[in-house]
Amino acid sequence: MAAAGFNILIIGQSGRLTFEAILLIASLRKNTPEFSGKVFVAEPEAGPLWPRARMISNASHRLLLKDLGAEIVGFKSQHFGADYPYGNKIEALKALPKGKPFLFLDTDTLILDDLTKVPFDFDVPSASQRVEGTWPTPELYGPGYTEIWKSLYDRFGLDFDSSLDLSQPDEYWRRYLYFNAGFFYYRCPHEFGARFLDYAVEIRDNPPKELVCQSLDPWLDQVALPLVIHSFGGKRDALPKGLMDGEVTCHYRMFPLLYAKESDRVVEVLESVAKDKALKPILKQYDPIKFMVYHGRGHKVRAMFDRENLPRKEKAIRNKIRKAGFWMR
Repeated sequence: MAAAGFNILIIGQSGRLTFEAILLIASLRKNTPEFSGKVFVAEPEAGPLWPRARMISNASHRLLLKDLGAEIVGFKSQHFGADYPYGNKIEALKALPKGKPFLFLDTDTLILDDLTKVPFDFDVPSASQRVEGTWPTPELYGPGYTEIWKSLYDRFGLDFDSSLDLSQPDEYWRRYLYFNAGFFYYRCPHEFGARFLDYAVEIRDNPPKELVCQSLDPWLDQVALPLVIHSFGGKRDALPKGLMDGEVTCHYRMFPLLYAKESDRVVEVLESVAKDKALKPILKQYDPIKFMVYHGRGHKVRAMFDRENLPRKEKAIRNKIRKAGFWMR
């Protein structure tokens, strides 16, 4: 069992992320009542890189988060901001206490069971493997997976060969270390954040020539993340399978997709948390929760799909939901 005293970091901004953060923290309190660490909701402060302030401006929303035990902290966006909001998860790490183990979670995550049962070894970082082969996309006559990834490892003086999963075929995306940035963890947010920032800025501003045909928006964080994890001695199989992104957490991403794809347990936790009388008046202010959860639209979406036989590509799921008029975000 993991130590219960690690900190949790999520990003807070006005709008969607606020409502997701409320659900996440409420599900943590419900299903991990003995959690003794702190939950930090980090919000980007107004500044040159955020032309419009995106801090949580609604006083009742801030109060509810604090009532749930969250500590709201600000951080300055010095490198990314509105042009690349995914960079918030990189720059927010400096707002956490130095030298204290942390777990980053995307706000669109639910805690389904006791989080402290996950045996995190915070000296051996890892991240979500609920991931598809979204990057890179090799061109027909251009560099392949090996050339592209090796150019990045070489750039930062990292050993490329030890990162490979040799059980997977050459030039197949799963052979190469790649994570979803929906969660990641390490023993110190300042160490991890500084290296994450260095790698991401270098890749963005001075990419190897092998990346000339590759898009880094929105993939930059997921390109840099495996390099950072590998540099700290992390690995893809640091955690037992089936806990994170499984029995203990669910990174659902969007409410229509949650109802279409996820397990009965995920729906049960979502709807149980949303019934709380202290949360309901605020959660109803967000239309996707209002209509999907409280008005029953989610169950109409759920009835459209067989969870044992889902379309292979998520695009087909989205299109079917849109055609029925039920897509919301």
